[in-house]
Order: sequence, then C-alpha cells, then structure tokens
Amino acid sequence: MIQTSQTVSIHVGGYEAHPIPTGIFGLDGGAMFGTVPKVLWQKTNPADEYNRIPMEARALLLISKNKKILIDTGNGTDFQEKYGEVFGKKFQEMYSIDENGPSLLKSLQKYNLNADDITDVILTHFHFDHAGGATQSENGKIVPTFKNATYYIQAANLKNAMNPNKREKASYLKANIEPLIEAKKLVILNETTHPDLKNISFYISHGHTEGHQSVKIQDDNTQLIYCGDLIPTSTHVRSAWVMGYDLNPVQLMEEKKGVLELSRNKKTYYFFEHDPYCDIATVISDKDDFKVEERYWLK
Repeated sequence: MIQTSQTVSIHVGGYEAHPIPTGIFGLDGGAMFGTVPKVLWQKTNPADEYNRIPMEARALLLISKNKKILIDTGNGTDFQEKYGEVFGKKFQEMYSIDENGPSLLKSLQKYNLNADDITDVILTHFHFDHAGGATQSENGKIVPTFKNATYYIQAANLKNAMNPNKREKASYLKANIEPLIEAKKLVILNETTHPDLKNISFYISHGHTEGHQSVKIQDDNTQLIYCGDLIPTSTHVRSAWVMGYDLNPVQLMEEKKGVLELSRNKKTYYFFEHDPYCDIATVISDKDDFKVEERYWLK
C-alpha cells in the first residue's frame, strides 16, 4: 500500500475545504481494477480473504461565509429501515460496513456542525455509496438527512437512476432518491454551473455511469477537483486503471484524461472519494499518461 504522512490546508474559491470520512467499506478488488492483474493492484491495495479491498466513502465539506456545502454523503446508515430488514442486513454484510466507525454526522461534529447547518449537498451521482447518506430513517419514514439543504444532481443521472439498466439496478436504490424528490429538495441540473454555487463548476462524464458530475472549486491560483467515481482512488490516476463497474471504460479513459489535463492550467489538487490511504494528490504528466506527484491528508 502507498501511504502518506503529509498534510495540507486548502482555501480555494472563498471556501475552506475539509475531508469528511463517512466510514470504511469493502469492495471486490478485481471489480475495482477491471482488467488490471491482481499481482499489480494488490501492491497498493491489499485485499482480505474475500478479495475485498478497503474503501473510504469520503465526502468533502466546503465552508464559506454563507455556505456549508457537502459533496457526496457516503453509504449512510439505517440500512434495514431504508432497504428492508432482510436486504438491509445482507447489504451491510456484503459490503463489510462497520456502523461503529466514522460516520457522516460524526465527522461533521469535528467542525462543530450538525445536519441542520448544511446549506447545500452536491451529489456526483446516485449510486448508494455516494448518496446513501442523503436520506435517513426518522419516525418510521425516510426523509432527507439535511432538511435545510438544497440537493443538486445532473438530470441525466436522475433519469438513469429512476430507470436503471440491469447492470446498475443494485446500485441505484430508490430510498436514497425518492424522499428528496418528495420533499422538493432536489435541483435537477442541465448545465455545468449554478448561480447559488459560487466558484464551483461540474465536469460531466458518462463512462462510469450516465450523468456523473465531478466537482471543481477554483480561484485564480488554485483548483480542487472532487473526482467521485471518475478517479476513485489515487491508484486510478493511470489511464488504463479503470473499474469493472464502469459502463464504458474506453469512454471513461478519455474523460479521465480531460479532467487530469486541467492540472496543466494552475495548481491542482485531486480529491479521492474512495482512497483509504490519502485524501488528495497532485499529478504530473508521464509521457502520454499521468501519475501521482505527491499524496496528502487534507486538514
């Protein structure tokens, strides 16, 4: 495994940026690295006896004078209440989710925040490990976790999530989606910016799933890019290292190249949602590809 002890603070676009770990879970290593042989990926991401590798579900908190924005929400909790007793228990066991570890709401407490303080929630897409914390069980009903927040999703992803193909059906769970619609909390985007989100833009891609949005926060000198599942870990910076979960790997490779080439313009940090060994990294060109320059923990 590749670990780092380096730390960095980032203030960009008028925001303080902070990592919000929501808990480690496990996914099949072969699925996470597609056609890359295990003899290669196990050097950086060792697997357990079930071939699962540890994965973080790391949200990003942006704090400005008037905003407290979350990007993605992790797997969430209340699995049996949200997904049914039988499937909920199986879900938790299958993905090796430890409810006693870090959680979204516990991590927010580090910054003296609770769910009611969050003003906006940007969802890269509605897969359960990104949107599971968007809703919760309350008095026997599934409701938005952040009742004062506006949620944002791309229209193409919402359309896909509500009528998923057979391959993605197990990843798009309606308990994470329908309560947001019913509460009229969901802003459906068809563009790469929104006027209420200053210095924030979206990089839309379709190789992982339809209508995925990575999130770019920038000012004149620096940019921070929340990669989502476009580049889930720092190991996936290499163009050919794509997931078996990706619907169109060849398309994703080109989309990934596009977001990595943004590093040529200004100081750029890439934020990795699923990397258990670092929060962010800088990248550099490597012949016709890219590679990690430095890895950091974000304060």
